[in-house]
This record gives sequence, C-alpha cells and structure tokens, in this order.
Amino acid sequence: MTTYLHTPDARETLLRGPLGAELLLARAGGDGSFSLVEHPLAARALGSPVHTHRNEDEYSYVLEGSIGVEIGGESLVVNAGDLVEKPRGIPHAFWNPTDRPARLLELIVPGGLERYFAELGEILGTPGRPDLNALGALAARYDLEVDPGSVPRLVAQHGLLLPG
Repeated sequence: MTTYLHTPDARETLLRGPLGAELLLARAGGDGSFSLVEHPLAARALGSPVHTHRNEDEYSYVLEGSIGVEIGGESLVVNAGDLVEKPRGIPHAFWNPTDRPARLLELIVPGGLERYFAELGEILGTPGRPDLNALGALAARYDLEVDPGSVPRLVAQHGLLLPG
C-alpha cells in the first residue's frame, strides 16, 4: 500500500548539534527527484561554511527565526516566511545571526544529499575535534567543494559561536 501521509514519528534524525537535520521525505531511493529536510539551527550557530554543490539545487524556506545567508558573494538576512534559492555551482553559506533558535525547511533537488547529513553526524558525533581528513573525504564523495577557511571570517563577521 502506498503511504501518502508522513507523520512526525516517521522522521529520521540525521544530524544532532547546533545544526540539526531531520529527514521528512526522500525520493532518493525511488526516482531520486528530491529530499525534504528540516534544519533546526541554534542561536549564533554556523550552519555551514562557504560551500558549492556540483549536483544539487537547494531551496531553503525559513520556518522560524532569521537566517543569515551568503550566496554568490552577497550577504543577507532572511526571516520566517522567506525562501532562498541556492542553485548548484553558486558558493553559499548560512548561519543563525540571532540569540534565538531558528528552523528552516530545505528542498534538495535531486535527492540523495540527505545521506551526507547522516554521515556528517557520524563524524561530528565522535569525541574530540572533528577529523578534517574524514570531513574532506565526505565532501568529495558528495561532490561538494567546501571552504573551511571561510569559518573564521563568518564567525568574526556575524558574531557566531563555535561548539567546543
């Protein structure tokens, strides 16, 4: 029987931490058309350093709070109800510039990138500092170009807090 209803108890937690990832729906196993992920984002947290997707387009809809976004070299703050388009090939980053938690709903086209968040959770879930080689290998497997050098700049410019 086909399931048309996807209840909260059917969600899969892929990543916990200042940036979370809850998988609401994925079509990667079927036709691969999309993934739908909810990202809770802690106050003053960096969601992601500058990175570029080679294979996916992302659409981020802010459900709650405000999100800072750098895309194509432009910085902006988007609020609940705003939608941000992040096309493949365009460098982008995001963070929470406020003292309140935020949440965004992300449509990823095509699907499959949701598994990146699950693997990222495994790396970040180990004690101590994250293994930079493992992070680099993970990004390469998903054809992501990540700029770790953007982290200090984003933290300083936007008053962000790093875990640890």
